[in-house]
Amino acid sequence: MRMLADPRISTPDLHIDPYAPAEMAGRAQAAGVAKSRLDTLTTLTLGVLAGSFIALGAQLATVVGVESALGYGPTRLLAGVAFSVGLILVIIAGAELFTGNTLIVMAWLGKQVTTNQLLRNWTLAYLGNFAGALGVVALLYWSGQWSLSGDAVGRSAVITASNKVDLSFSEALTRGILCNALVNLAVWLCFSARSNVDKIFAIIPTIAGFVASGFEHSVANMYLIPIGILLKDEPSLGADASPNLTWSGFIIDNLLPVTLGNVIGGGVLVAAVYWLVYLRPKATPPAGTEKQAVRQSSPRESLGLAGVPAVEAIDSEAAVGTADGGSGGADDEGSRLRLREDPPA
Repeated sequence: MRMLADPRISTPDLHIDPYAPAEMAGRAQAAGVAKSRLDTLTTLTLGVLAGSFIALGAQLATVVGVESALGYGPTRLLAGVAFSVGLILVIIAGAELFTGNTLIVMAWLGKQVTTNQLLRNWTLAYLGNFAGALGVVALLYWSGQWSLSGDAVGRSAVITASNKVDLSFSEALTRGILCNALVNLAVWLCFSARSNVDKIFAIIPTIAGFVASGFEHSVANMYLIPIGILLKDEPSLGADASPNLTWSGFIIDNLLPVTLGNVIGGGVLVAAVYWLVYLRPKATPPAGTEKQAVRQSSPRESLGLAGVPAVEAIDSEAAVGTADGGSGGADDEGSRLRLREDPPA
């Protein structure tokens, strides 16, 4: 007896291969359009979540790097793996991260998003990210988590924040560019994924790479530097603080150049480049041009046989014509015999 399929049960997607880059570009552009159309409250709320997620990843990176005996490079790599928790939460749980949203430039270049929509999304996401990161700063400060391991966690936080505000403008800018190029590549790779496991494996090595390399992420710094500013006033930690570790030092010497660099790294080096490759308008030839070109070219020229002697050309044209289902244009017995003995692949 034949079993009929229940129409109420959806057929699962059996595709297991990742999406190709051209498909990824279309998905990224569609995501940009959807993000630009979110209402204010939704964008702000998801922005707060993103800032909180990144801050939680940043504090975990601080903790795992404390008193490590692995050496500088391996310790930084381990901290990067820990930090990737933040972007994993953003991508899978859903949130609006300013640095990742620079990919909306793909939809903007495609004229599917207006400049006002682009800047509105960035502004709301940025403010939400800042609020979420500062919320985690307050919670962790009040929790006393920084006093773990004999204040070693707090000392590491103060040193990290001091190093960041002591960067020159050009250093902070270029590190911001490099950072968000990698962050947006991680987000870009997620558009190839068919499962959450795919996304996690796409995120971890890319994010670990930017953290291990010492690049600068504006939203992560919304946590890393304010927590250092608060902790520098603790009696046991003040000696490790830079004189520039102030709110003005944070905003002017770090956050401003790093944010500009993040926009360039994500919006130009990733979004604009992939839009240029896969989504830019392609020039179409005038109607009838292709047919006219075919009529004007001889069969030998269309087959690339212009420089081949006539006898050899006849045999070659016969072989190709037969393969295409045509007569081949050759009636001599030698050509027909050759086709019977060596049929075209």
